[in-house]
Amino acid sequence: MNMAQRMRATLATAAILIVCAGQTHAQAPPPLPQNAKADLPAATVNGEAVSMAEVKAILEQRPSPVPLTAAQQRELRLAAVEMLIDDVLMRQFLRKEAPPATAAEIDKEMGDLKDALKKQSKSLEQFLRESKQSPEQLQKDVVARLQWKHYLLVRFPEPDVKSYYEVNKMYFDKIFVRASHILIKLPQNATPLERQAAKDKLEALRSELVADKRDFAEAAKKISDCPSKDKGGDLGSFPYKFVVVEPFAKAAFAMKVGEISNVVATEFGLHLIKVTERTAGESSHFELQKGMVREVMAQDQELYNRILVEERKTAKIDILLQ
Repeated sequence: MNMAQRMRATLATAAILIVCAGQTHAQAPPPLPQNAKADLPAATVNGEAVSMAEVKAILEQRPSPVPLTAAQQRELRLAAVEMLIDDVLMRQFLRKEAPPATAAEIDKEMGDLKDALKKQSKSLEQFLRESKQSPEQLQKDVVARLQWKHYLLVRFPEPDVKSYYEVNKMYFDKIFVRASHILIKLPQNATPLERQAAKDKLEALRSELVADKRDFAEAAKKISDCPSKDKGGDLGSFPYKFVVVEPFAKAAFAMKVGEISNVVATEFGLHLIKVTERTAGESSHFELQKGMVREVMAQDQELYNRILVEERKTAKIDILLQ
């Protein structure tokens, strides 16, 4: 709901260009077309304008590290426009579906922002200059963020939030596990016979590993279908959510360090998992984290994106900038 989120697609595109070109020297941001007039909208969304100035501000946030072709410049411009269209669609949705932010709430958010900036020895004016936002744009972001919180408050009743928190407490306690695995990939249309053969293979291997007849890392290098096999199956450390798929996380977080799992099925195939490290984490408290739990629930359900998909189905969108 802020400038940083709107920049994600632009940053991702720029990163791809860096890798492909193998260069790191800075270039100017992609220019707007010569016929793009500053006083005309770049797009309209249900009659609401996306300004050329907003598009320019996004492009200037991250100059391209390599020279761009005309086609690449157009691609980045359109990516910026699409991000701003999503921004307008979400604001329109929240105006319909969430209570308005009060003056007291806005003042508190702005006060919290100023306090946070002060700790970084920055003023609000510096922040606005660096993020290339006007005070009006910042206030719009603050209002949208507050309305999003209001919407989640209604969308996720407290009993549901408490239940989600209890089920995923290891995530909120910031516990991390480090694990290695051995994967046998299976296509989604694998036959029962193929699945059984893969399971039998991993179960036989597990018996050898548990009996210390084989080394897990050595077996991963020879058998696993995951790129992690080059590191002996090591996946590094990860939290309970958002990094590995749910069945894998449930198995790994239920294990003690040094244990080897039974065969675990995921959308990628069948796994043997070995936990190598586990952090103690920090004890969390539901009453202090209800707001964050709702945000995580929304992320888990991809709620933001699903709302935008639905809003785009009926929205009247005209892209004027090419």
